[in-house]
Amino acid sequence: MFVRAILKATGRLGLTLWLLIAPQQIVIADEIRLLVLGDSLSAGYGLPPGDGFTDKLEAALRIEGQAVKVLNGGVSGDTTAGGLARLEWMLSDKPDAVLVELGANDGLRGLDPTETHSNLNAILNTIRERDIPVLLAGMFAPPNMGSEYGADFNDLYPLLAGQHDVVFYPFFLEGVAGDLSLNQEDALHPNVAGVDEIIRRILPSVIKLLERM
Repeated sequence: MFVRAILKATGRLGLTLWLLIAPQQIVIADEIRLLVLGDSLSAGYGLPPGDGFTDKLEAALRIEGQAVKVLNGGVSGDTTAGGLARLEWMLSDKPDAVLVELGANDGLRGLDPTETHSNLNAILNTIRERDIPVLLAGMFAPPNMGSEYGADFNDLYPLLAGQHDVVFYPFFLEGVAGDLSLNQEDALHPNVAGVDEIIRRILPSVIKLLERM
């Protein structure tokens, strides 16, 4: 009866157009929205368009058969405090899952690890209140900050992951940090090959995140 009504109202041309458009609308409705809340490491700093972390992660997920739209919520220079300050605005995009990649700038600036912990804890609490699954990507403090600072900073990520029962990826720059061939001239930000290596390593954890939906 529904098809007959369309035929009567629009004719065969109208029905043909509707049949072509309708499947696309269904795919869009079912598409998962993954927000990456991060800093320059995930924002694509210094990289050509399309070669940043979020673009390549989306492409890798689609190769795996995952209909995912990755939202680039990275801001260069951002700290955990900055991420917390803009979290509500970022969540207005209605993501189905969130990857949190923050803390590198806290470590570089030598910010108090207790503040970093407090900010990340607030971020995870806010997301959890909305029943959105989270992947927390850890970060290590720069070696020049000293062993005591490094221990306090590095330990806060696994602690938070356990407290909030999130998917945990211990070190976002695993396999890339310290390798000059995988970094830009500043030796801090991954180059195109570096992004590829990050994607290769973190992809199983991202898929695990999506499975929690």
